[in-house]
Amino acid sequence: MSQEGQSDAPISVGDDGTPTVFLNPDHPGSSDRDYRRRRNAILAAAQGYTPGDPAPEVEYSLDDHECWRFIRKELDARHHTYACTAINEASEALGLPYDHAPQLRTVSQKIGKLTGFGFVPAAGIVPVEEFYGTLADGIFQATQFIRHSSIPLFSPEPDMVHEIIGHGTALADKKFADLYRLVGRTVRRLETKEAVNAVSRFFWFTMEYGVIKERGEMMAFGASLLSSYGELAEFRSVEIRPIDVREMITVDYNYEQYQPILFHAESISHFEDAISEFCQSISDDSIGRLMESKVWV
Repeated sequence: MSQEGQSDAPISVGDDGTPTVFLNPDHPGSSDRDYRRRRNAILAAAQGYTPGDPAPEVEYSLDDHECWRFIRKELDARHHTYACTAINEASEALGLPYDHAPQLRTVSQKIGKLTGFGFVPAAGIVPVEEFYGTLADGIFQATQFIRHSSIPLFSPEPDMVHEIIGHGTALADKKFADLYRLVGRTVRRLETKEAVNAVSRFFWFTMEYGVIKERGEMMAFGASLLSSYGELAEFRSVEIRPIDVREMITVDYNYEQYQPILFHAESISHFEDAISEFCQSISDDSIGRLMESKVWV
């Protein structure tokens, strides 16, 4: 998961090399010893991951599987109402299970056959440049833990529901997968933090919270919307502006609450054109002018 816009779950490593995830007192799993143990085991497996290997197998508990079953069923119903056609078609092609939490390696193999993209395990927060840069190689660095079962419809941090149902579904569609790669190539050629942050913000309002107009309705395709049961049902009631790159890279947002402002494209092709133009035109030299002057469609 990317460093940008993510809640902190501090990690420490003991003298014996054992990693530990520290959950805030208000985290739903903070007082659950078994849940914390599983989080630590998943973290240790990710830290021991060797690039090029399949993602390590995770031992999910009965509570984890029940949590997945519940949220998978509930989100699926809302996707049929609020998600765009391309996302629902990609979801059908990906065929995520309903009865158990899937292994990251299994989902990765399925996506690989569809679009060539794949998941690798992330051992905590990944620096922005690294997270986006590896998208150019068809690699998405993802978490493998699942939210606490006491609150299945909410997670204070990006979990496997967000990664697999949100991003994974989009990555099962070739058009979206190609745009993820384009974002990765763009970040790799940039050198300044300011320019990279601009791409990250643009990603936030497109790949995370993107909306398109379809059959006269606003329909979601962004991963954060697709994986948020509550926000998915309410996003049409917020202010939804036409795509405007300058606004998207300068407007304030708070990742700990529902987004008060979203941006929409008129169609998938309009969205593709907007991202392509932005990625082709942004540079370390032009970012200052871009933020000062409204020159983008």
